[in-house]
Amino acid sequence: MRRRLLSGALGATLVLAGAVGCGIPDRSEVQTEQRGPAAEASWSLGRGSEPPAREASGSDAEAFVRNFLAAAAGEPDRAYDRVKQYIAVAERGGLQVKQGSEVALSVVRLTDDPVIEPDVDSMKVTISVQQVGLLRANGMLVPPLATETTYEFRLINAGPAGQDDAGFYVSGPPNVLLLSDEALRLYYQAESIYFWNSERTRLVPDQRYLSSAVPAERRVSEVVRWLTAGPSDWLRVGVSGLPDRTEMINNATGSDGRWEVNLDMPGADEVRLEQFATQLAWSLLELDGILEIKILNQSRKLVDLGEQRASNQLYRLDDSSARRFCVYEGAIHALAVANEPIGRVPVAADANHDVLSAGLRRAGSDVLAALVVSDGAGQRLRVGRGRDVVETFMTGPAHTVIGRPVWLRTDSDQPAGLVVADGELYRFDDRGAMRPVQLGLPGRVDAVAASLDGHRIALIVGGALHVAAISWEGGVPTIGPARRLATSLNRLTAVDWWAESRLLVAGAAGRPAIYDVSVDGALETRLRDDAGAEVTHLAAHPATPTSPLAATFMYEANGVTYRNNPFERIVREQVQDVTAPPTGVRPGNPTAPVFLY
Repeated sequence: MRRRLLSGALGATLVLAGAVGCGIPDRSEVQTEQRGPAAEASWSLGRGSEPPAREASGSDAEAFVRNFLAAAAGEPDRAYDRVKQYIAVAERGGLQVKQGSEVALSVVRLTDDPVIEPDVDSMKVTISVQQVGLLRANGMLVPPLATETTYEFRLINAGPAGQDDAGFYVSGPPNVLLLSDEALRLYYQAESIYFWNSERTRLVPDQRYLSSAVPAERRVSEVVRWLTAGPSDWLRVGVSGLPDRTEMINNATGSDGRWEVNLDMPGADEVRLEQFATQLAWSLLELDGILEIKILNQSRKLVDLGEQRASNQLYRLDDSSARRFCVYEGAIHALAVANEPIGRVPVAADANHDVLSAGLRRAGSDVLAALVVSDGAGQRLRVGRGRDVVETFMTGPAHTVIGRPVWLRTDSDQPAGLVVADGELYRFDDRGAMRPVQLGLPGRVDAVAASLDGHRIALIVGGALHVAAISWEGGVPTIGPARRLATSLNRLTAVDWWAESRLLVAGAAGRPAIYDVSVDGALETRLRDDAGAEVTHLAAHPATPTSPLAATFMYEANGVTYRNNPFERIVREQVQDVTAPPTGVRPGNPTAPVFLY
C-alpha cells in the first residue's frame, strides 16, 4: 500500500552532507497562490525556534517523516546532534561528527510525493529528489555535489511491542541528513548582503541564509563574517570583496541601537571605511541605530545605519514614474490600468511602426529604446536614445527571430543591452551594433533578463535556467561563468527579475505556469498554476528593499496579454490612442507588454 506523505508545498529538501507612488501602486498586493517576492524573510520575521523533537509526532508516521526532514535545521554545530535523536540508537555511530564550520546542507527538491510502504516489522520510506545546491555553514548556497535521485530508509517503532504511541526511529538512515524546503522557509531567513561592483560605484546583492535560531545579538557578527568571507563564486566576476586578510576580531557587541564591530582590515583608509559602512548599512537592513567600526581596537568611524542608507540609495529608482506599454497593430501604445497614470509613448510616431517587441529604460532624464521590428528581410533591432521621446534610431542586421531586448543598468555613459537572436546571445549598444556573446554553455539561448543593479543576468539556455554576473570594467559588459539553477518547471520559455533575489520564470508544470524562483534555485513559489497557454513574453516591475510591495508583472500567452494584481486579461479598450475597428471586424489583442521605469 502506498500512502501520500507530504503535500505539494513540501517542494524541496535540504540534505546535510559531509562532502510606489502613482505609477505602479505602492500597495500592489501581489496575488499569489502562496508567496511573492515580498515574502522573502527578514529579521523582523524571525521566530528564534528550532525544529520539533522526535517525540513531537507521536504515532503519526507522516508527521514523523516531516519532522525528520526538518531535524537538521538550525545552527550548524548542533545539526548532527539533532538528527541523531531521530536515528535508531544502535545505528547512531554511523553518523560522522563534524565541526560546525564543516557542515554543509545539500539542497534537493522532491520530484514526487514521498511514500510510506508498510513492511513486516517496519515501514519503508522512499524519497525521489532533484539536487539543487549545497548550503554551507556560512549561509552560502553553492552548486550541488551529490547526484542521488532517490533516498530510502525505514521507520521502526520506538517503544516496546504493542506500544504504538511511543513514536518512531529511523533505521538504515541515508548517509546524508535530510531537511525539507518547508523547514528552510520556517527555520531560515533569506538575507541579502552587498558587495561593491568592480568600479565601486554600485552595490550588488548576494543571497545568504541565516538560521532563525541565531540570537539577535549574534546576527551582526554573522553578517560581518559573510562579508569578510567574500561573494558567491558565480558573482565574483562582477563585484569586489573586502581587502585580502580582512577578518573580524571577536564577535560584534552591543544592543539597544548601538553596536560595535572590531576588524583587522589592511588598507582601511577613510574611503574604504565609508564604503564598508554603506555595505554594512544595507546588509543590516532591519537594524537601525549607531554602529561603531573599530580597526585593531581603534575607533575609526561611527555610522548611523538609517542615515547611511538614506544617503546611499541602492537603485535611485522612482516607482511613481513606472508606466505600462504594449504593442498593438505594430506600434507601441500606452496601457490604461486602474489607479495608475497613463504613460506617454516614448517613441516618435514616424518610427513607431512594424514593432514586434521592445525594451525600454530610463537613463537619467533620457529614455533608451530598443525595438524589434519586422521588414521584408526578417527581423531587426532598432536602437535609439532621446529626451522623453526617442526620435532617431540606428538599425542592426537582419535575423530570422529576435527575442525581447533588455537594457543593462549602468553608471556608464555608454548604454548597453542584451538580446537573443536566432538562438544566440548578443550585446548591443545605443548605436545598434550587435556583437555575439560567448557563454560557454551548450544549447540554444531562448531568453535573457537583467537585474536592477546591472551586474546580474538570468538566462534560459538549453531549456535550463541560469544566472551569471557582469563586469563593467572598461565600460563594456563582460559576462562571467553561468551557474545553472534547478527548478521543477520544464520547457522554460521566459524569465525576468521581480525582486533583488527573485526571478519570474515561465515554463510547464503539467500545464503552462509561472513560478517565483530564488536566485539560487532553492525556493520556489507558484504564482500562476495555469497560464492558459505557453508564455511567450514576460515583463516585470521589480520590488526593492525600500518598496517591497511594488512588484507586479504582465505576460503574453497565445497572443493574449495578462497582468497580475489581480490576474486578468488586458483588453483592447485599455490600449490608448487607437481607433475602434469597423463594424464586423474583430479587434486585435495587445501583445509584448513592457514597463518603462
